[in-house]
Amino acid sequence: MRWRKSLVVKGRIFDPSRGLNFRGSVLIIEGRIAEVREGEGGYSGLPLLEAGDLFISPGFIDLHAHLREPGFEHKETIASGTAAAARGGFTAVCAMPNTSPPADRKEVVEFVRNKAEREGKVRVLPVGCATKGREGRELSPFGELREAGAVALSDDGNPISDSKILRAALEQAKMFDLPIFEHPEDPALAEGVAHEGPVAARLGLSGIPAEAEEIAVRRGIALAELTGGRIHFLHLSSRKSVEAVREAKERGVNVSAEVTPHHLFLTEERLLRPLPYDPNAKVRPPLRSEEDRRALIQGLREGVIDAVATDHAPHAPEDKLCEFDRAEFGISGLETAFGVLMTLVRRGELDLPTVILRLTRGPASILRRRDMGILEEGALGDLVIYDPHREWIVDPEEFASKGKNTPLAGEKLWGKIMATVVGGEVAFREEEVRLIA
Repeated sequence: MRWRKSLVVKGRIFDPSRGLNFRGSVLIIEGRIAEVREGEGGYSGLPLLEAGDLFISPGFIDLHAHLREPGFEHKETIASGTAAAARGGFTAVCAMPNTSPPADRKEVVEFVRNKAEREGKVRVLPVGCATKGREGRELSPFGELREAGAVALSDDGNPISDSKILRAALEQAKMFDLPIFEHPEDPALAEGVAHEGPVAARLGLSGIPAEAEEIAVRRGIALAELTGGRIHFLHLSSRKSVEAVREAKERGVNVSAEVTPHHLFLTEERLLRPLPYDPNAKVRPPLRSEEDRRALIQGLREGVIDAVATDHAPHAPEDKLCEFDRAEFGISGLETAFGVLMTLVRRGELDLPTVILRLTRGPASILRRRDMGILEEGALGDLVIYDPHREWIVDPEEFASKGKNTPLAGEKLWGKIMATVVGGEVAFREEEVRLIA
């Protein structure tokens, strides 16, 4: 790993996983945290990042991002995607395998890792394909993928619709201590472009019912319970899915789940205003009802939903500048995630400890990484510095990501990432944060 830097970071230390909330210092030596202490005196002879009154927390971990490389470099590259991640406070991103070629063999996983080593601004954790070609018919070589560096297995974008194959995947993944990241969707019910409800009916758009997700979630839970394997549900969007995961956890099933910032923040009403049929609001699963949105927030607060993940899906302009039915699904979300979450905090719908936990220890626990998402001695020297009260306006043209596709353009958000540190190296920094060499 190229991050082997030493650094002192001073400011307001905030890590709810350890109950830390004080003005202090983090000492990073050779890329790892050597000390976290109250008070700002001491240390000399090392570079200093002076955060002042800003908050310092463990670096965020994104379980679900599309870096598009190899094969779709016109949409995003590892270099541009990780630059966007650093600007969003993410120090590690799981790169999804729907590339060309797909990450169904070790050579592709190794390519992603090696490219990230050379060009990445943050850590890139490859996700390997669960089945060859993401076709749902034959399992990929799980052992080879794990040895090459895969941290999970998924056919993201393609649900594993054959229950026999999903069962086999859970059983074999258990042997290698890897989770299956499942895209929960019943393909037969999910052929639409918007949430099945009054807004889609008014706009004449084909609908995707919430039951398409719930059916897949309950099937995945049943198979995880049968096999003892670990299943992680990507981008939950419906109340009924949250209820299913809650019930499964109460029974002790090995299940986890994530939610995206856009499903916490927006609803189907976004398809009506301010711009009807806005292709930038077309996402899979679709933006659902206000009832669903509130259930997702409650599930996140309770810990039923373990993590916030962006499902960062950058697209080229021509993929979105077309009729709604023909537009690609997806939102470019790495650089707006924290602002969306902190705006929900400002509204009183979430609280800061919950947000930080679901961006740090939640995803780290799913990956079974004790050295990530926490401020303690021996952990990776990955930090984020932020101002929870800073107001800013979303301007996609300022994104580091190639993908400018966001329905949040012009939106006023609260909470701004001011600096990101990866392994003791400053990956992103606003001018207000002083770096003293």
